[in-house]
Amino acid sequence: SFLGKTKIGGIDINKPRIRTVFSAALSLACAPRGFTVADFATTVRSMSDSTLLHYHARRAAYDLKKLRAKNLLTKLGNSHRYSIPSEAICIIGALVILREKVLRLILAGVGKRKTGRKPKNWSLIDEHYETIRQDMFTLFEDLRIAA
Repeated sequence: SFLGKTKIGGIDINKPRIRTVFSAALSLACAPRGFTVADFATTVRSMSDSTLLHYHARRAAYDLKKLRAKNLLTKLGNSHRYSIPSEAICIIGALVILREKVLRLILAGVGKRKTGRKPKNWSLIDEHYETIRQDMFTLFEDLRIAA
């Protein structure tokens, strides 16, 4: 991606820092007057574990630049404030939810051919996850990448 004439690197959602950046961006998306780089850095630090204690404005500006290059963030006029468009909120939210709430659960069980007995409180959602898990296991076998 490019921001102006500057080539900007990609965003790897598998990196813990980027996942925290996305979560911080979602939490600041509702700020009525936008947010600054310092606001963003403070939010990232507060949302992270001890690995990002040294997350300061310089690194925050770099991450915001990446988000701007992907059109997930806009700068408010000539100010030093940023906002997140509603379409970008949907995209970031979908990425976070898919990775944390869907893919993690599916991939955790995809290596197991059979599971134990079903619990008594088995729900319709559990049934959907089990169907997806079985289909993914079959797909991995067909692709010859099953463990």
